[in-house]
Amino acid sequence: MAKYKQECIFGIRAVIEAIQQEKEIDKVMLRQGSRGELFQQLFTLIRENHIPFQYVPEEVFKPFADRNHQGVLAEVSPVPYQDLDEVLDRVESEGGTPFVFILDRVTDVRNFGAIARSAECAGVHALVIPNKNSAKISSDALKTSAGALYRVPVCRVLNLKKVVRELKFQRGMQVFAATEKAEKFYTGADLTVPLAVVMGAEDKGIDEGLLNIATECIKIPQKGQIESLNVSAAAAVLMFEVVRQRDLN
Repeated sequence: MAKYKQECIFGIRAVIEAIQQEKEIDKVMLRQGSRGELFQQLFTLIRENHIPFQYVPEEVFKPFADRNHQGVLAEVSPVPYQDLDEVLDRVESEGGTPFVFILDRVTDVRNFGAIARSAECAGVHALVIPNKNSAKISSDALKTSAGALYRVPVCRVLNLKKVVRELKFQRGMQVFAATEKAEKFYTGADLTVPLAVVMGAEDKGIDEGLLNIATECIKIPQKGQIESLNVSAAAAVLMFEVVRQRDLN
């Protein structure tokens, strides 16, 4: 059980019921070679609800031999995901200036938790993550966040590019992509406006498609030899520059 530190649901019928009851499912593990009418019903629900899934070998289920798992395991998020439009509508109705952080392919749960902790302290209104290739709200993420993941809305979306376009063109928000490829320093950008900041994984950076959609690219100046900051440290620097500028405004 040590491998899975978040709540799990076992068995085909149990997972079908969880999906139908709209449980927050992070991912479903399916045993390779699974067949049958009930399994097909489950698979159809998984696809219809855009739930991430993975076919895995029989060995993955060995630690759960005492469970009637039927070759199916669903990882359930301990924190419900929220709808980004609803979060932003609420912020605007309360007279706030939207401040969103978008994480592209940030998969390390401790970095995710640390970013959430800084986000809560900096008053970030929402963290946006993709449906796939993203860290989950696991026990390690919750611990690293010091409980912030219970407080900062996390919005999981199917298509980051679509969301960024909507924020930029429909809501009129400025979208800043944080990348070492930028020419402008982050301190030279106007961060008092409604905005979203996009950050990528340390190894891959931000997807080229997202960079092309962004209003502007910004970077943090560095003096050392290491190519980039840890993503959670960089996120904190940018978040509190937003706080600084808005407090002075």
